[in-house]
Amino acid sequence: VQLQASGGGSVQPGGSLRLSCEASGRIFSINVMGWYRQAPGKQRELVASIVKGAGTNYADSVNGRFSISRDNVKNTVYLQMNSLKAEDTAVYYCKFGVRTRLAEPGMDFWGKGTQVTVSS
Repeated sequence: VQLQASGGGSVQPGGSLRLSCEASGRIFSINVMGWYRQAPGKQRELVASIVKGAGTNYADSVNGRFSISRDNVKNTVYLQMNSLKAEDTAVYYCKFGVRTRLAEPGMDFWGKGTQVTVSS
């Protein structure tokens, strides 16, 4: 299973970006899809997650500004980021909880990061 993230870039404060992450390979089902970020000198942190058929979860720092959604047909998760701030600057990673076969438990797969830079 491979995850390909895209959509990062540079934007001014107050701007918007939309990240995408698509999974490919042997996939039976994907339960949780999530976005994490890691700023220089800081630990990786959860930004948002979405559970299939259930709800979403957001870090307090992004709640109300970011929105996570998923397309189960395309095995893709999106992160719409609005009202971006300088402190949102980080490398953003996607992580999926994937079952590759019906009889096997889920495993976590990570995508390569995509850089988001918010600067004037």
